Amino acid sequence: MTAIYLIRHGETPTTGKILPGRAPGLHLSERGRGQAEAVARQLAHVDAVYASPLERARETAAPTCERFEKELLLDDALLEADFGEWTGKSLTKLAKLPEWQVVQKHPEQFRFPGGESFVEMQERVVEGVRAIAARHPGEVVACFTHADPIKAALAHFTARGWGAFQTIPAEPCSISELEL
Repeated sequence: MTAIYLIRHGETPTTGKILPGRAPGLHLSERGRGQAEAVARQLAHVDAVYASPLERARETAAPTCERFEKELLLDDALLEADFGEWTGKSLTKLAKLPEWQVVQKHPEQFRFPGGESFVEMQERVVEGVRAIAARHPGEVVACFTHADPIKAALAHFTARGWGAFQTIPAEPCSISELEL
């Protein structure tokens, strides 16, 4: 069995306000840096550390790499969903759109305008997590990623399905463990 820790990046200045998606240049806030340090202290052992290429995920992974003397491995499978035209938009404004109800109640039926669908994102993340586990049999791997990829992976690997997607918690610097 390979233990996979799915760890959401730490808080940023826009957490809970903006849908940042894959926009570059979003860094951790001071609180987020503290959360990243706390995650590194919380983990007992790590054999490998992976992260989404986005700055906030890499910055969250850095203290864990330092503590366990591991090189950071970047993996596009751990990227945030491609929110397309919704990237950078206010969550308050997006919540007023009729499409938001589909996102909340039937995410498997939704494709972000100019971006990917939740189903495509889930397939990418699940395939990536499986590949990471295959490269590290019997090891403990920390994967620093984003809320929706974590929720999609957990919905799949725990067989809870899309009906549970929006109820799966993925708070900043939360740690979810899978054994594959």
